[in-house]
Amino acid sequence: MELFKDISAEADRLSPLVLAFIGDTVYDLLTRGYIISEGNAPVNKMHTKAKHIVNATAQSCTYSIIEPMLTEAEYAVLKRGRNAKSNTSAKNQSIVDYRRATGVEALFGWLYLKGEYDRLEELYRKGTEDMYEKEQQKE
Repeated sequence: MELFKDISAEADRLSPLVLAFIGDTVYDLLTRGYIISEGNAPVNKMHTKAKHIVNATAQSCTYSIIEPMLTEAEYAVLKRGRNAKSNTSAKNQSIVDYRRATGVEALFGWLYLKGEYDRLEELYRKGTEDMYEKEQQKE
């Protein structure tokens, strides 16, 4: 069994919900990495901060911020993710926010699988910097 098979060539053929499946984890990992880079803190405080950034409403805000920055190919993936029909429903989130969040997750999954780590970090930073500033003000 090859645990880490290179599937970058297959990224364009994966369904948008499969891209969102991995993209959700990528987005969460970037968030947690950023939070721990700020230094030690109680884990429950870190978890609360992460929850304010990794949710459909916050990811919908990220969508609005990064959308004008996207290449044609990136926008196509974002749109495919946003328009994908999922069997799950939004929990305590609007359907619009949920779909836009799925688009962001699909894009992040696609960029990750393509090995576009610098671009992934650039879009993540731009899309979340306002949220981090708001979280800092709460402390």
